[in-house]
Amino acid sequence: MGSLQFEDFVAGWIGGAASVIVGHPLDTVKTRLQAGQGYGNTLNCILTVYRNESVVGFFKGMSFPLASIAVYSSVTFGVFSNTQRFISQQRYGDSNHAPALSDLIAASMVAGVVSVGIGGPVDLIKIRLQMQTQPFIKANINLKHGAIGFPAYRGPIHCVSSILRQEGLAGIYRGAGAMLLRDVPGYCLYFIPYTVLCGWITPEGCISPSPSSVWMAGGIAGAISWGTATPMDVVKSRLQADGVYLNKYKGVIDCISQSYHSEGLKVFVRGITVNAVRGFPMSAAMFLGYELSRKALRGDQAETNL
Repeated sequence: MGSLQFEDFVAGWIGGAASVIVGHPLDTVKTRLQAGQGYGNTLNCILTVYRNESVVGFFKGMSFPLASIAVYSSVTFGVFSNTQRFISQQRYGDSNHAPALSDLIAASMVAGVVSVGIGGPVDLIKIRLQMQTQPFIKANINLKHGAIGFPAYRGPIHCVSSILRQEGLAGIYRGAGAMLLRDVPGYCLYFIPYTVLCGWITPEGCISPSPSSVWMAGGIAGAISWGTATPMDVVKSRLQADGVYLNKYKGVIDCISQSYHSEGLKVFVRGITVNAVRGFPMSAAMFLGYELSRKALRGDQAETNL
């Protein structure tokens, strides 16, 4: 079990790297739509970013997630897989026993809680770097950094050191409450649909799902999870982007209240289309990278019991 446990973490790392490369451009659009100003819809946001920043703008802030999201995914997938096996071992006496729905829910919730510890700072830095070219309303007040138009952060390391200096350790976990409310149910709607769909798509007699089955099940699971997580994702993005030039929100409840009073209920579904669309290729790449890597690490060659 120790070897298999290690393989789950390595495979999660590879899957995470694949998902960042595939999904970062749409992630930038999603963040700008949810936390920025001046974008009417998804297409307008894409055109504006391209016009103002060229193709490079879509990959802004990618170096940090590429280096760190792999670790984040490694931990998340490793924790989920090993928690599921631990539960199966305790309940059925066999770690490879097919999990019940309640087992999947429990393992998904544990993965969601653990993910915030690592994913909170990763998301924060990524969003701060994505947002620092935003237009600002001068009338809005005292900006935290000198001149409008100057980047607040020179890169990921400078971003981390600036946040620690100005906001302390708590600043690194800004938006963690909203992320917890997003990720605990979000991972349930991520791993459970994937497991169910893989079982449904895979022909009887096969030891493991085919790459096309993994791709399809992972993509659908990602679209479901990200689509339903959008309301709390909006709150999380706003809280984390808030500290670039000014502090507007005091916390989750205050962010929800201010957002609702200024923009109505529609604000909480802002970016839902790009979230769901981006969720498909990102999660398809994530699960495909994970499953293929795990199979290669385990040396599995046979696809069926025949």
